[in-house]
This record gives sequence, C-alpha cells and structure tokens, in this order.
Amino acid sequence: MSEKCVLGIDVGTSGCKILALDDCGVILGSVTEEYPCYAPQQGWSEQDPEDWWNGTAAGIRKIIPRLNGKTVCAVGLSGQMHGMVALDHENHAVRRAILWNDQRTEKQCDEITKLAGGPDALLAETNNRMLTGYTGGKILWMKENEPENYQKTVHIVNPKDYIRLKLTGELKTDVSDASGTGFFCVRERRWSDDLIRKTGLDPTMFVEAVESTAVSGYVTKGAADVTGLSAGIPVGGGGGDAVISTTGLGLAKSGRVGVTVGTSGVVAMGLASFLPNPNGMLQVFCGNEPGSFSAMGVTLAAAGSYQWFRNSLGQDEIRREKEEGKSAFALLDGEAASVPPCSEGMFFLPYLSGERAPLNDPFARGAFLGVTSRHGKGHFARAVLEGVAFSLRQVYELMSAKDASEIVIAGGGGASPLWRQIFADVFHLPVRTVYGSAEGGSFGAALAAGVTAGIWGSLEETVPLIRSESMTAPISANVACYEEHYAKYVKFYDALKWSFH
Repeated sequence: MSEKCVLGIDVGTSGCKILALDDCGVILGSVTEEYPCYAPQQGWSEQDPEDWWNGTAAGIRKIIPRLNGKTVCAVGLSGQMHGMVALDHENHAVRRAILWNDQRTEKQCDEITKLAGGPDALLAETNNRMLTGYTGGKILWMKENEPENYQKTVHIVNPKDYIRLKLTGELKTDVSDASGTGFFCVRERRWSDDLIRKTGLDPTMFVEAVESTAVSGYVTKGAADVTGLSAGIPVGGGGGDAVISTTGLGLAKSGRVGVTVGTSGVVAMGLASFLPNPNGMLQVFCGNEPGSFSAMGVTLAAAGSYQWFRNSLGQDEIRREKEEGKSAFALLDGEAASVPPCSEGMFFLPYLSGERAPLNDPFARGAFLGVTSRHGKGHFARAVLEGVAFSLRQVYELMSAKDASEIVIAGGGGASPLWRQIFADVFHLPVRTVYGSAEGGSFGAALAAGVTAGIWGSLEETVPLIRSESMTAPISANVACYEEHYAKYVKFYDALKWSFH
C-alpha cells in the first residue's frame, strides 16, 4: 500500500492550487484558495505576495487531512511566470508584485533591446524578445519610475519563488522561470550577466537558477508551524506554469502539442534539444528536464476572457450558482451551447490585456463584432469561447506544428465539454484530455516533486502515469463553418489596429 505522497503548489493569477499526489501517480485531492488582483491604472496588473503566501499556507492546511496518513516526502512549485517580486535586505517585498499581464513597460523593453545591440543581438543572446510581460522591463520601469523602491531592492524573484522563500528561507528560481525574465541565456542555462550590466542593472539581484527537479531547500520549522507540514521536507526547483504544465500533459520530450486554457492561453511543445528562435515570434525556454526545452506561444486572456464575461455580464449565473450550487461557467456554457457554431455571425477579439502571440501588441484591445438585435447572452458567451479558440489557432499556426495528430488540452477551460468541442472544430484535430489535465501547473509540479523525492528517476518516467481520459473529435459540418469564420477573424486586428493606438 502506498505510504508516500508529494504536493504540487501552483501560484496562479486568480488563486493558488495545492494538489496531493501519491507515489503511484494518483491524485489524492486538491484545494484552491483565491486572492485579489489590483489594477491601479489601465493596463497595470499587480498582486500582494503575502496574499500568495496566506493562500498557500491555508491550502496546505486544508489538504493535509485528505492525505489519509501518507507522508509528504517533497513539495514542487509552479507559478505564473514573469511577475516581478522586488525584495529588500530582509527579504520583504518593497511593493506589490507586477504581473505577467501588466503592459506598462513597452518603453523599457525597447530600451533594453537597444542596449543589447538591437533585436538580432538580443535574440542571439537570450533566444527571446524582451516582451512587455517579461520581468526585465518591469525592473527597469521600477528603476526609472520608483527610484526609492529600486534603491531598497536587493533581489528579484518570480511569484513561485516567493513561496519557496517562505517555505525554505532560500532565494532561488528555476531555469524555466529564469528564461521568462528576458535576461537568461536559454541555450546555456545561465544568467546573461553581460546583458544585465548593459541594461544598467546589477547581476547580483538575480538569484541562483536550478533545474526543476533539483532540491532547492527544505521546509523550515517556521514554515512547518504555519502550514502543518513537517520541517525538513525537500522543496524542488519547480517551474513556470506555462512550462511545467507541459510536464503534466506528458509533453516533456515528446513533441506533441498541448494547449493550456488558464487565465492566459498557451500552445506548447516539449523539445529534447535547443530550438533557435531567429524571428522571436515564439518563446523558447528551458524545459523542466535537464537539457530539455519548451517552445510556446502565449495569448494573454484565454479563460481570463470567459472569467471577465462571467463577472461583467453573468450576474444572473453568479446568483444561481449561489442559490443552486451549479457553476456559473456551466450555466453560461449551457446558454452558449444553444447557439449554433459561429455564433450567427458574431466575433470576439480576446485582447483584454493587450496581446502577446501572435501580435506582440500591448495596446491591442478586445472587441465584439457583427452584433445585431437577434443576438442574446448565449451568442456573446459562445463568441468569447470561439474567439479564444481562434486566437490559439493563430499561435498554433505560428509554431508550424502541422504534423500534430491531436491536441492535449489542460487548464480550467479544458474542463468544459463545449469548449473542447469548439477547439476540436476550430483546430480540425481531435482534442484529448489526460489524467490531471484540469489541474494545470499543480499536477506538473507534483510530478517534478516526485522526481525530487526519488519516487521516479526522471520526468520521462512519469509519462505512463498520464493516461487518456477523453477524446473529442471534430464535427465536419462545424469545421467548414469555422474555417470560413476564422478567415474573417484573422483580418479584424489589422482593420482595427489604428483604433487601439
């Protein structure tokens, strides 16, 4: 009988998820704790790191009684990428964290690119553009706009690494999250000290980057007292959510295509070797297996678009959720399912936070188009689902993943049967769910923790645990409709770009 288990912690944008996994790869349970996000100005996005820690500690306390007496032998970490947590000499945050979907740093990203010697020189060093969501531009923004906070800053970490600090007292990151700062030499898995100095920053701000399955520290007595964990449990390096989610889909080195529909949307492939990114249209980061890499394209508002729709226009569904106990999202899905494919001519552009792939435009904005008097709430809901699927198809085409035989879907959005059908029809490919796919980064983090603990020898060994759960086939009539609808969709951004700037 299995006596061991591991925990996977995912520090998301809407909340943190704590997942428990036994040493046979069976999920024992998961807990989610929500926390707020702040938008002090248009295009800004911030959170209080202490909210992450309070949510994490509360979630761990709630999951422990569900372990059936099993011993936690390691903890793995996942988290929203690119966020800037600035720490002072006592490791206290000097300000709220600036998040991945914050768009204030276009000027600073341009400055960094110029200081690097131009786009080609930057790509040659890091294999990635300096995008507005990345950590690097945020640091320079703080230096230029909040010099008092910059002067207090001794170290910069990413969101999951703040939880590592609180659990272990260690200041470390992992190679996948480091890749997303824009200051990391991905090919050589090291910080680009030369680029950091050219930018006028101090390389000592950046903490040690370890492999995802390496031991990064051990739970301290203080953290044990707060969480209920035992002191001395190893904490693995973990990974950025967009990368470690591919581990939870079994994509670590397989070359299969995964689509993660969380707050953001990610199309990703695992790579066994380095992939040059000469035009910078993709994000190519270090993978979670030593020597591996991950290629991806990210849209900024995937399930986040549907969450916005629920919060803004789904008040009746939110009320019914409280009264009837049925998810507001499921209720909206029911209304959307009553509408035929292509939403009777309505379109939605999901650029609520600007857009990364395929546009790289922080000023892009969301829009409904083709609205008529016959359209109701169900049409709007379905148009949101379809618009997100179209956006992710654009990313898929950018990746030239033409030989894919299926899509493996994950994230909260992947739990919707209607949305899975829309993805199958829009991509014209079968859409598969696998065990743990709805758990996102927490499942991948738990698998990595299992390697940290020695339960499995490598992440490759965990792939057989990730069994198929469902398959959604495309419907031919829907495919034909969506092909015509998609051909119109891809023209809207260029037609409207003038109004966004």
